Amino acid sequence: MTAPVFVVETAVLAAAAPGALVRLDGAEGRHAAAVKRLEAGEAVTLADGQGLGVDGTVAAVHGKDALDVTVLEVRAEPEPSPRIVVVQALPKGDRGELAVETMTEVGVDVVIPWAASRCITQWKGDRGAKALAKWRATAREAGKQSRRLRFPEVRELITTRQLAPLLGQAALAAVLHEDGAEPLATAPLPGSGDIVLVVGPEGGVAPEELAAFAEAGAKPYRLGPSVLRTSTAGVAAGALLLGRTGRWS
Repeated sequence: MTAPVFVVETAVLAAAAPGALVRLDGAEGRHAAAVKRLEAGEAVTLADGQGLGVDGTVAAVHGKDALDVTVLEVRAEPEPSPRIVVVQALPKGDRGELAVETMTEVGVDVVIPWAASRCITQWKGDRGAKALAKWRATAREAGKQSRRLRFPEVRELITTRQLAPLLGQAALAAVLHEDGAEPLATAPLPGSGDIVLVVGPEGGVAPEELAAFAEAGAKPYRLGPSVLRTSTAGVAAGALLLGRTGRWS
């Protein structure tokens, strides 16, 4: 098995060097010592979630609250290129967290929650803040589980009006739509920049939204012969593009 990942602040990892000791404490230290029950000699990876990490072994365990890690190697993961950005319409129930979890596992770089006109779920006030916090916590935990050094960025909720300029700035803007004339599998891909995928709600992307996106330069693309749920479409499209761009090679 690959080593488990624990999150450490960037400043701590930036000062690390092979042979040095790094203290893992706080919530992550308690999880490593009390839940994972790591022992001296076991392999661990410490990451800041922004591309910096160290591989090492447990040097000492301090009760149930902390442990020391001997640094073996320092790693810096470069910014991905091109980046995969998924604009995810708000799904019903806990399918939002499911979408974020699985998109993180496949390697999506940015997730943007979108209040599409046909979304049943609405994020307002405290409820919206709690839902966004859940998405971000899910991305963090899924990033650790999938052994990523760079976790996906989960941005603030946007409206359709706010989304159009983002599509205009993308190197490739694609709206996943079952009536798309072209398959995403054959779309010309850029070598850099952002590939922005728009995933609509269960009720589909509204005609006026499609028109606004087309004006911003986004084309509709289909994934395949079957119609996917909103919580799985971004995962499938992200995996397809990660393979096509060579990032899975």
